[in-house]
This record gives sequence, structure tokens and C-alpha cells, in this order.
Amino acid sequence: MTIVKQDILGLNFDNLTMEEALAKGEALLEGDRAAVVVTPNAEIAYDACKNEEFRDLLNRADLMLPDGAGVVLAAKLRKTPLKGKVAGIDFAANMLQVFARRGTKLYLLGSKPGVAEQAAEKMREKAPGLVICGMADGYFKDEAPVIEKINEAGAEALFVCLGAPKQEKFMFNHQSELTTVRLMAGLGGSLDSFAGNVKRAPKWMIRMNLEWLYRLCKEPKRIGRMMRLPKYVLRAVFTKKK
Repeated sequence: MTIVKQDILGLNFDNLTMEEALAKGEALLEGDRAAVVVTPNAEIAYDACKNEEFRDLLNRADLMLPDGAGVVLAAKLRKTPLKGKVAGIDFAANMLQVFARRGTKLYLLGSKPGVAEQAAEKMREKAPGLVICGMADGYFKDEAPVIEKINEAGAEALFVCLGAPKQEKFMFNHQSELTTVRLMAGLGGSLDSFAGNVKRAPKWMIRMNLEWLYRLCKEPKRIGRMMRLPKYVLRAVFTKKK
């Protein structure tokens, strides 16, 4: 499957539909190393615009999904349109079915103590037969024991939910050490969503690309972070193409 990359303000997003992303994800499971999936939204993409090291790290990913309407809008404004938003949590939720069908062993890493266990229970309900071989919260200082546990569990897929840029650095720093993993994805706060601790916007708001507004209404303190979205869109408008 040939996937076109679109350069959106320095980030090389994969231009694909959800179905194509899932096919690519399954193909990566057939590889001989730990492939990396990143899911930048407008906030993360804006940070990458200002941080060359972070931008270069994201561009090393095997699959970069446009997680958010802001990225899709920026792509349109740059006249390098994407097929649509491919939200990281939706990609992850759909991949659960792939894992269950294939018997792929999944490891969950991140969030507060107890959240991964709650998320695992919900995931098994969504994807009967899903094998979750281990889990750990994100409150660790020494990464070596975490890597050891993932390898001991024989994990073939790994959801890394530590927030950006920590999760991306974790994946690339340990890519060669994760001997059994074939696919890992940086998914921010997705475990809390799977666990039901954070409610997603109603489907009609998601369809209308208003999920950001729902989250802002639920968590007004996010206003500072969310200001990066209009800043990112403005950068898309006023930055000249090279």
C-alpha cells in the first residue's frame, strides 16, 4: 500500500483514511522491529513548529496520524489537503479488534495508578478475545525496569500514554530494546478515555470537528493549551512555503 506524505509546517503527516491507517498498522505488526506511530494534534504540531529536535523526532515515525481538526484545517490552508482526521484514540480502539483477531499481545503504559486496569476491562468488553499481557502506570523515574517488564510479558503491541513529548522520547529511546514489540503508539490521555474517566464529546460534535470546544467547556483550565490551536492555524496561513 502506497501512502503519500504531506508536509504540514515541517511535519510529514501520512495522508490516509482510518481504514488505510488500520491496514498500515496491521502491516507494521508483520515487521521485524518496534514500529512507531505518533498522533500529533494541533497543540503538539505547534510545539513541533518551534522545536526542531521534537519535530525531527516525530518525523522519524513509521506512521504519523493527523489527530485533530486543526491539523486538517492547516493542511487545507497550506493547499496540501489531507483525506481527513484520524484521531489516535479511534485508531487505537479499532486496532483492538485487529489485535483480538490476530492474538496480538498488548501492553498498556501510562496514566495514574489503577487507570490502565480500568481501561483494560473496557477494552476487553469492546474486543472479546483481546490479550492484554501487562500494564503499568506512568509514574516511574527509572525506565529500565519498565522496558524489562514489557519484554518479559512478550508484548507485541504497546500503547504509550505518557503525554507529548515524553511518550515520543520513550518510544524512540527504547525502540531497539523492545525486543518483542512490533507496533507501539503514543496516545496521550487515551487510557483515561478508555477507562471512562474522561468523556468524549457527543458524536455530532466529533463529526462537526467541535471536540475541542467540548473539552474546553468541560475543562476551562485548558484554555492556555488550546490557544496553541489558533496560533497553529495562523502559522499555516502566514508561513511562506519554502
